[in-house]
Amino acid sequence: MGMATPVDGFPGGADARRRTALVRMLLGACLIGSNGLMVRISGLPPTVSAFWRMALAGVLFAAMVTFYRGWKPIPARAWAWLAIPACAFAADLWLWHRSILIVGPGLATLLGNAQVFFMALAGALLFGERIGAAFVAGLALAAFGLWLLLGGDWASLPPAYRWGVWLGLGTGVCYAGYNLGLKRTQSEADCDAPGAASTEQVLCFAALGTALLLGGIVRAEGHSFAIPDLRTWLILLALAGIGHCLAWSLISRAMAKLPVTLVGLLLLLQPLIAFLLDVLVLRHDARPREWLGLGLALAGIFVAGMKRRPIPEPIA
Repeated sequence: MGMATPVDGFPGGADARRRTALVRMLLGACLIGSNGLMVRISGLPPTVSAFWRMALAGVLFAAMVTFYRGWKPIPARAWAWLAIPACAFAADLWLWHRSILIVGPGLATLLGNAQVFFMALAGALLFGERIGAAFVAGLALAAFGLWLLLGGDWASLPPAYRWGVWLGLGTGVCYAGYNLGLKRTQSEADCDAPGAASTEQVLCFAALGTALLLGGIVRAEGHSFAIPDLRTWLILLALAGIGHCLAWSLISRAMAKLPVTLVGLLLLLQPLIAFLLDVLVLRHDARPREWLGLGLALAGIFVAGMKRRPIPEPIA
């Protein structure tokens, strides 16, 4: 009897692809976890840093497509779906960059990862995934953890800080919309098929569409697009090249092969990395109550995101 070969049609092929997708998702999530820190230390207005992140990312993705797989036609249905991740991510970054400056990278990233709950709800409504007692228990646990992180007294927090918390939660809604819209766009473009547009090509157009929307907002807000010095340029290049291009190339290649709920679960490394960087680099004086709150919030998100039974392929 011949040995099993890890290719399509042979035993072990599906497991190998799943392991590769898991590794890509984990690495991508860790890289994205550093984005909040880079936004904070850039010193730019929130919409300006968001614009340059996406504009530079679009250029870098365009270079990757040109020298890697070349440009391929994208079906009309994929173009229609592409508008969703572009608009959702523009809203995501507008909200999240402001939340970072108000409540810090760690908490802002944790709040943005409320996307797990919104993705789980979308999984139930759109893809037939089951939501049961674990989801409710996880939501309650995450809410209690957030209550501890905020000091246990919402009413005593400054109005600006409370606004930053709401901005972070709004980021989670937009983040879920981006993930789901991008997943559907990849499916419509059939990125894994021979001769089809690559994942990087889809990400390139999504990034440029997001930058276009954010550029209009920068003008409306009356800010300048000018970059003050070389240090800021290097931070923006790292934010675009590592925190967006490399991270989302890894994540996007992985998410097409993983269930919706598992995608949200693996992205939980983002708030953990962001919180650690907030403490280690920005010298955030985290109290024991905050560490406990962070642990409970992450545990709640984990419990809520657990998959209880096999589900069909997320995208029809």
